Amino acid sequence: MNELEKIASLAACFGSGSPWVRVGIGDDAAVLDSFTGSLVWTVDAQVEGTHFRFDWASFYEVGFRSFMAAASDLAAMGADPVAALSSLVLTTAFDDAALGAFSAGQADAARDVGAPIVGGNLARGGEMSVTTTLLGRTARPVLRSGARAGDLVLLAGDVGLAGAGLLALRHHVHDTQIASCIEAWRRPRARIDDGRMLATFAQKGHAHAAIDISDGLARDAWHVAEASAVRIIFDAEHLVAHGGPRLRAAANVLGRDPLDLALYGGEDYALLATSDMPIQGFSCIGVVESRAADEPRILVRDPSGVRGIEPRGFDHFIV
Repeated sequence: MNELEKIASLAACFGSGSPWVRVGIGDDAAVLDSFTGSLVWTVDAQVEGTHFRFDWASFYEVGFRSFMAAASDLAAMGADPVAALSSLVLTTAFDDAALGAFSAGQADAARDVGAPIVGGNLARGGEMSVTTTLLGRTARPVLRSGARAGDLVLLAGDVGLAGAGLLALRHHVHDTQIASCIEAWRRPRARIDDGRMLATFAQKGHAHAAIDISDGLARDAWHVAEASAVRIIFDAEHLVAHGGPRLRAAANVLGRDPLDLALYGGEDYALLATSDMPIQGFSCIGVVESRAADEPRILVRDPSGVRGIEPRGFDHFIV
């Protein structure tokens, strides 16, 4: 297909079906109807060789996971998804069949999330990449900077499984106990419903801070602690228990510590929140405390006591 034919095929794949969309793909820009509340706007880029490889995931799966990665940011802020833009850089090896499978993955993720793709851009380049922009709305966004001493540290979704799946792919580990972990990496789910629950508690003054877990639990929790000028103490037993049998089985297959997988795995797209009371669908894995200037921001409590840990995780600029 030429460029115009590709755009037409994408328009047919993505459609609209949202009451907020007045004009979707086909004009110079999309037109959305206005609404009350705050707008939440995010963008995420996924680049071949950095975020995915086509020998690890299918074209469909790369499309699906690239959209969900962006949508997870809206969930963390308690926002309802409204609409999305998708910008693709395609290589000469990316043929029409690949584009069809990729866009089908994006379209299915968009339908799951409830944010139709209403526009974007196509370009040719030396490596394949997708940049997804999502718009959401909320009455009260939940920020990273609101955690308070005395809050519970709450977690919705699995941590460590996607990281275990990626390790298995990198090291060619084939085991039935790791299959669900590979699936967790290939097809993550943005926790939009948990984000809505978070927003409900935030509006009542209970949920104070949140973040999605994309770069690893320890690293992303550090962002909350730093922005809120507090320290976060994880309970090792509760965190491993939250991971359950699948986390322990994966750790055993890979020869890793389940606590390390949970803390440093990354790409889980779980939600971490702090609140002065429990939130439905979230597990308590720690507490927020006040912090002196020389104390670490992230700590773990285990049978040997409380110790500071490094906020290790994914960093684009550290190899």
